[in-house]
Amino acid sequence: MIDRFIAMVPEAWREVAELFAAPIAWVPQLQQMLFGYFLDSSSVWSATIKYVLLLFPVLLGLAAAWCTGLAVYTLPFRSRRVEFISTVLLTWWDAARAAWMYWVGIIRLGAVVVGWLTTLTHLAVKLLFEAARQLVTLPMAMTGRMSDQYFRPGMPWLAFVILLVWCALEATIFTYTLMPTLSQVLADLSGEAQIPRATGALLWLFLCLLIMGSFACIQALVDAVRKQEFKFIAQIVMVELFVMFFEVMFLYREMVDAITPWIVQQTGDSFRPGLWFTLSVATFGWVGIRGMTWFLFGQYGTPPLLAVISRQPMHTPEGLPVKLVPAPAWWREPLADLKREMSWLHEKSDELLEYLGLPAMHVLAAAVNFGMVLVTARPVFSLPFKSLKEVTDTREVLAGLMHLQPRRQGNL
Repeated sequence: MIDRFIAMVPEAWREVAELFAAPIAWVPQLQQMLFGYFLDSSSVWSATIKYVLLLFPVLLGLAAAWCTGLAVYTLPFRSRRVEFISTVLLTWWDAARAAWMYWVGIIRLGAVVVGWLTTLTHLAVKLLFEAARQLVTLPMAMTGRMSDQYFRPGMPWLAFVILLVWCALEATIFTYTLMPTLSQVLADLSGEAQIPRATGALLWLFLCLLIMGSFACIQALVDAVRKQEFKFIAQIVMVELFVMFFEVMFLYREMVDAITPWIVQQTGDSFRPGLWFTLSVATFGWVGIRGMTWFLFGQYGTPPLLAVISRQPMHTPEGLPVKLVPAPAWWREPLADLKREMSWLHEKSDELLEYLGLPAMHVLAAAVNFGMVLVTARPVFSLPFKSLKEVTDTREVLAGLMHLQPRRQGNL
């Protein structure tokens, strides 16, 4: 462009025009060469490296070259030329420092990003292992909380577990003995030969609950006798008789009928047990089995079973409930962790913003200083910046520019 203007000048004045344009004539050629260097990239990675590492410093160098070349034309019209030249040289020094701070900032940003990624990866792995550990220990933790809530120290765990196992075993035996009769009854009612597959599971669950209820009735009778509640004793005795009648008639009788062929075979068909014999054996069997299981583990395992079902803590022998330690609300600790994490994120986001912004701001501020030195003979920014707050406080800078006092004219 400058060559075209020189070509338009008459030939007699062309050497003078070339001398006059010498301070800035070389800048457009350098600028075109640098732009061609950036546009000529063999791959995306090489272009990325060029733009990230060299674009801002090159633009700063071009701005400095233009401003310095144009400042040469203003020297004859300026006062305090020595001070102006010193300011231009110091601005070049600030530009060199800004380019160096830009590269240092890029390296610092890369190191910080790598460190944060490593920390976040470590945190993710740690949280993953902690979640797996919590998942593995969840049953034990739930059992511990249940024991703290329902049971006092010294709770008969062994009796409680044996009672549950016994109820399941007794329900399994009665399910086996009752399934043929129940299958025949259901087939007659529905008119189909096959019964649903879930019938056995439902029957087992029903019988298991009935057997647990039988132990609960015995526990209620024992508590009524212990507290000498005579009216309640009469009622619970009647209930216990009905329970015994139901279990003997429909459960234990079926079990006795199942072993009756074996008795007949052992006696050589000389003994034919009748209904009264079957009911008597079933009754004695119920009393004997309930008595043995009650005195062995039922009297110790039934109170914890009732405590679990009723969600009430067990009572001490003196009748006083166990004092439970109040647990803090489950949501307080996660909420406090969330608040700490939000505060940490805000702090780190501001820090990351400084890491991203300061390198480029140093270069841009140095370029602005060249323009301000050309116009006002003084820089506007003091480099290097320590934080983004120094960059964002532009109101003070503008106020200082509005109150610039004209300098007195003088010589060197």
